[in-house]
Amino acid sequence: MTGDGPRCDDCGGPGGAEWCAALFGELLTLDYSRREPWGPLHAVSVACYHFQHPSRAVSGSGPFYWSLLHFYLREGRDPLIAVTQRARRYNTHRTGGRKPGPDDFPGAPPFPSPAAPPAVYDTTIADVAVGGDFPAEGFEDRVRSWATATLSAWAATGP
Repeated sequence: MTGDGPRCDDCGGPGGAEWCAALFGELLTLDYSRREPWGPLHAVSVACYHFQHPSRAVSGSGPFYWSLLHFYLREGRDPLIAVTQRARRYNTHRTGGRKPGPDDFPGAPPFPSPAAPPAVYDTTIADVAVGGDFPAEGFEDRVRSWATATLSAWAATGP
């Protein structure tokens, strides 16, 4: 995808909303394979995509994703994996179905809850996809840039 043509109304990335949705579907396929480097960063990818595409996000998930992204950027991949595995274990019918929340990822600043979400990001799913196939080489670096750009844009919207 080049810089010419339609832009996504949600994230400002190239290709339009349909392209972003198709890329996200491809990324989820890679994530669900549980293979390196995609699988371990599934939670980060979902959080970034939903922040940048709020029309597709689960209502009320903002504070949880906000905390998760801050935790990932501060602590790194391996501590995030441990915490997300624990949160997933709690989110079952055997434990009463406690949903993961922001407290699972402590240390984040307050969620800004803007009147309007950002419409442009320095890094989008199109950048992470590098043409659509999400190459393994450099994937984690691109996801880190995606998370940083997502939090920066939302933080700039206000308290």
